[in-house]
Amino acid sequence: MAEGDAGAGGAEGAEPSFSIEVGQRLRSVRRIRGLSLDDVERESGGRWSASAVGAYERGFRNLSLPRLRDLAAFYDVPMGVLLGEEDLAGGARAQGRLVLDLVALQAVPEAESVLRYLRSIILERGDYNGRVLSIRRDDIRAICSLLRTDESATLEQLAGWGAIVDGHEPTGS
Repeated sequence: MAEGDAGAGGAEGAEPSFSIEVGQRLRSVRRIRGLSLDDVERESGGRWSASAVGAYERGFRNLSLPRLRDLAAFYDVPMGVLLGEEDLAGGARAQGRLVLDLVALQAVPEAESVLRYLRSIILERGDYNGRVLSIRRDDIRAICSLLRTDESATLEQLAGWGAIVDGHEPTGS
């Protein structure tokens, strides 16, 4: 086993689902950064091989804490994001913000300009959940400009794309 890692089945007491969850977060962060596995290998100067990162992302290999910390530093994200310590969607709902399903938006070609805008929010906030994003009223107004519609038509469009999480719409119009 290379680089001090235990195989996914090798660490006693380790929950396989946790490795998969961490791997999914790693993949989300990599994709948000717009990197392929080969890009990671190239930009890291070979420190992270494409096959090793792919195995981490699929949960086939467990990351040691030092390796996880180093990967988090490479991606420039807090380690807690990769560990899933933050429930970004839950806190947003409580504050009455609009929560968008990024995965649903990725499946809609017409949503590309909205996705570009949302990626800029993700990078600015360091919000690397990868699946959902809470946006504020000003962000909704910016999306209105991108779509050239008013707020109700924008919310209708987002709902039509299946992008509003749990039918959650903003409060305090």
